[in-house]
Amino acid sequence: MKNPVENNHSDSVSEFILLGFPCPWEIQILLFSFFFVIYVLTLTGNLCIISAVWWDEYLHTPMYILLANFSFLEIWYVTSTVPNMLANLLSETSTISFYGCFLQFYFFFSMGTTETFFLSAMAFDRYLAICRPLHYSTVMTVQRCIRIGAGCWVCGFSCFLLPVYLISQLPFCGPNTIDHFLCDPGPLMKLSCVPATATEVICAVFNSVLIFSTFLFITSSYTLVIRAVLRVPSAEGQHKAFSTCGSHLAVVSLFYGSIMVIYVSPTAGNPAGIQKIVTLFYSVMTPLFNPLIYSLRNKEMKMALRKLFRIMRFGQKQPFKN
Repeated sequence: MKNPVENNHSDSVSEFILLGFPCPWEIQILLFSFFFVIYVLTLTGNLCIISAVWWDEYLHTPMYILLANFSFLEIWYVTSTVPNMLANLLSETSTISFYGCFLQFYFFFSMGTTETFFLSAMAFDRYLAICRPLHYSTVMTVQRCIRIGAGCWVCGFSCFLLPVYLISQLPFCGPNTIDHFLCDPGPLMKLSCVPATATEVICAVFNSVLIFSTFLFITSSYTLVIRAVLRVPSAEGQHKAFSTCGSHLAVVSLFYGSIMVIYVSPTAGNPAGIQKIVTLFYSVMTPLFNPLIYSLRNKEMKMALRKLFRIMRFGQKQPFKN
């Protein structure tokens, strides 16, 4: 007879229970309504940005092409977790299959990784536009921007193959209750039948290298941008440059500020309640804030959105030009 610790996961745990938010039924209905509204607003906001960039030829530039890709990413990023979370809020048995759990794990964190690469690409684009304006049009062409965007997608979905593989190979023989609303690596590793110290350290190092390398690249780019802006003689020129970069910096601060709380240190040291709150913020709230930040702080985007709404209202079918 095999030792349970040595059993393959297919012989033991075939599904997981996502504990989510254990609370009375009335509170779960309120949570369902709240997150459903946020989900719809997130989809609407990001679709509006994509549509505005698509319709307005004035926005067919590298900066807005990257922004449209970023909004498209945010739609799938929030969709990888919220629909399942909403279904579980209305379900008495919040189960997810073993393979479904690791698919959610892979897609959610791959898209999160892709987001760090897109934020880095957007920072590089702003660096070129402000610090190297004479070379910008030749260096950051639309074709090169598309290649950079494709590279972000490919690298983002390649990076998390190793952590997902390592954690999926851990023996799971019960219990199978994940104290979270999604398949997060920390709670998953706690369910392993054997200590997962080595895997936990590898994942922590991997996350730290990924997060800090992209964060340092972004902060370095904006340090150079700020230095260049401060040399601009006119206050109007400084204001325009800072307003262009301000929305991006706000998004970077929201995203990196939250993920560093969870994924830089080994996950076993973070209480389940803190993990849920912080994960909710960067996985559900941040995708909602992003279109608001970009549309409210960006003059060109506000103009394009107004024109888009006029198209929707009056039924114009032809793209417009500024």
